[in-house]
Amino acid sequence: MDLRLTAIGDNISPELHWSGAPQGTRSFVVSCFDPDAPSPAGFWHWTIVDLDASVTCLPQGTGESDLQLDGAAFHVRNDAGTHAWSGPYPPAGDGSHRYVFAVHALDVDTLGLDDEASASAVACQVSHHSLARAVLTATYTVAGSPQAATFLEGEL
Repeated sequence: MDLRLTAIGDNISPELHWSGAPQGTRSFVVSCFDPDAPSPAGFWHWTIVDLDASVTCLPQGTGESDLQLDGAAFHVRNDAGTHAWSGPYPPAGDGSHRYVFAVHALDVDTLGLDDEASASAVACQVSHHSLARAVLTATYTVAGSPQAATFLEGEL
């Protein structure tokens, strides 16, 4: 993963593009989750809800604030406690962490949540309304850890 995207670097969200949403898509949810975080529930770095179905791209830096989002879309609180992108920062020596970026096509215009909802609450609602999901997984390791950063799929 590009160092600029991490908390050690510039902490800017990556540019994401998607296509091929199924018929009936009314909105999207975009998220980034670290299943390797040293906590029982992983770590949610980023969640945007209620993206209009016409949106197919998030430019780099969109995760800075809701002001960067179109229409009714907004960030919910991530596990760092912010309503924005929180770049990767795994503990030194913890090895390589996976960062799972997901775009969910939903059958509703809105999940009916507000910005104080947790990313876990969003995930629960998404499970009831998801028509399809696209996933991109990247890895990152803090210097001093046993592995170098590599890409599993795609490129960020």
